Amino acid sequence: MKVNFLKSKILIVDDEQANIALLEDVLENEGYTFFKSTQDSRKALDIYKEMCPDLVLLDLNMPYLDGFQVIEQLKEFEKDSYAPILVLTAQSDRNTRLRALSAGARDYIEKPFDITEVTQRISNMLEIRLLHNQVRDQNLILEEKIRERTHELEETRREAILRLGRAAEYRDNETGMHVIRMSRLSAKLAKEIGLSDDECQLMLQASPMHDVGKIGVPDQILLKPGKLNEEEWAIMKKHPEIGAEILSGSHSSVMQLAETISLTHQERWDGSGYPNNLKGEEIPLSGRIVAICDVFDALTSKRYYKEAFSVEKAMEIIEQGSGKDFEPYLVDTFKKVLPEMIRIVKELPDNEPADTLKVYRKSSSDDAAQKIHL
Repeated sequence: MKVNFLKSKILIVDDEQANIALLEDVLENEGYTFFKSTQDSRKALDIYKEMCPDLVLLDLNMPYLDGFQVIEQLKEFEKDSYAPILVLTAQSDRNTRLRALSAGARDYIEKPFDITEVTQRISNMLEIRLLHNQVRDQNLILEEKIRERTHELEETRREAILRLGRAAEYRDNETGMHVIRMSRLSAKLAKEIGLSDDECQLMLQASPMHDVGKIGVPDQILLKPGKLNEEEWAIMKKHPEIGAEILSGSHSSVMQLAETISLTHQERWDGSGYPNNLKGEEIPLSGRIVAICDVFDALTSKRYYKEAFSVEKAMEIIEQGSGKDFEPYLVDTFKKVLPEMIRIVKELPDNEPADTLKVYRKSSSDDAAQKIHL
C-alpha cells in the first residue's frame, strides 16, 4: 500500500534564509503543505513542542545554539521516543558526520545537496517515522488491553475471595454484608496505625475470608440458638484451623494473609484465645486487627440469636476487653476513628436487600482508587 506523506509536518531549522527558501520550494514542489521554519535555533524546541513535527531538517553550523545542541534538546524532550532529525550541512568531514549520527540524527546530507536525493531521503525518513508511530500506537493498544485483562482477572479474584467468605457467612448471617463491613473496618484500622497503602489493600481483600473455616462446622452447632456444650464448643473452635487449611498452599500474598487471619483472628491478647493460645505480639498484627473489627461488627449487627447492640454498648464491651481480649493500642486507635467506623457500618446495612458482589466490587474499587481513604 502506497503511503501519502504529503500531510506530514516538517520543521526547518537553518540560520541562512536562502537555505530555508530553497528547502521550502523543494517541499512545496513535492506537494507538502504543512511546514514551518526558523533561523533562530533557540526557538527550535518551542516550535517542536507546539508543532510535533514528523521530520526536522536541521543545519549544524548556527549561532546561539548549534545543531548538536538542538539535537540534545529534542532528544531530551522526546526521551524514549523517536526524534526524527535529518541533518543538512556544509560540514562534510567524516568526524562531524559520525558525531551527528551518534548524537541522535537519523540521517545526514551534505550541502550543496541533490534535490532528488533530498526528496527521497525525506520520504524515507517520513516512512520510518510513520512506522515508528504505528508501532508505538500498537504498543499503547496492547498495554491498554493488558490493563483491561489484568483488571478483569483482579475482579475475578476479588469475586472468588468474596464468594469464599460468603460461603461461610451466609450460613449464620442473612445478607453476607458482614464480611464487607469487617474488611473495610480492618483496612481502616490498619491505615490508622501506619500500615502502607499496599498492606491496607491486602487487608481489605484478605479479611473477608476470616471465617471461611465455618464451612466445616455442622449446622446444628453453627446455628444453635442456645449456649454450646463443651463438645460442641470444641468443634466450633476448630474453624480457624479448618479455614487456614482451606487457604493454605497458595503463592498469592492475599491468600497467604487470609490464611494467617483465619488461623489467628480468634486468638486473644492475654493468651486465652484459640486455637493455639497465642499471647500478645505472638499473634500476627493482621489477626489482632481483624479480632477487634470482627467483634465490633458482630456486636452492632442483628443476628438470629440476638438484637444489634448500640455502638456505645459495643464499645463498652470492647474497652472491657482491652488488655485481655484485644491489644490496648488497637482499642485506643479504634476509639480514635470511631466516627469513621460508624460511617462504614451505616453505609453497608444488613436490613436492605443488596447485591453483595456488586457492593463488594464498588467498595474495593473505591478503596483502591482512594488509596484506602475509608
